[in-house]
Amino acid sequence: QVQLVESGGGLVQAGGSLRLSCAASGIIFSRSDMGWYRQAPGKQRELVAMITSRGYTNYSDSVKGRFTISTDNAKNTVYLQMNSLKPEDTAVYYCYAQGVLRNYWGQGTQVTVSS
Repeated sequence: QVQLVESGGGLVQAGGSLRLSCAASGIIFSRSDMGWYRQAPGKQRELVAMITSRGYTNYSDSVKGRFTISTDNAKNTVYLQMNSLKPEDTAVYYCYAQGVLRNYWGQGTQVTVSS
């Protein structure tokens, strides 16, 4: 059974930082493409950051230069370091993993950035 469990969300003031974590079981992150998506109320879920099994990263233009995705293979965990947060970053953030046969999603963690 594959499970992705996010943590680290919360309330932060604009300009602040948060670090999201996604701990995986039943899947090996080092062999998978991994990433973070987010969804704000009334908006479609959008890609925030991805990291491939080869270590290549990709970021949405809106977060490039502010967010950093990384992994700890020993802990089978993917992180999203979010700096210089803006109110428009407010959303539910979802962990993502590309499995062999299907994609997997975490339950999401709320990030709220106040003005």
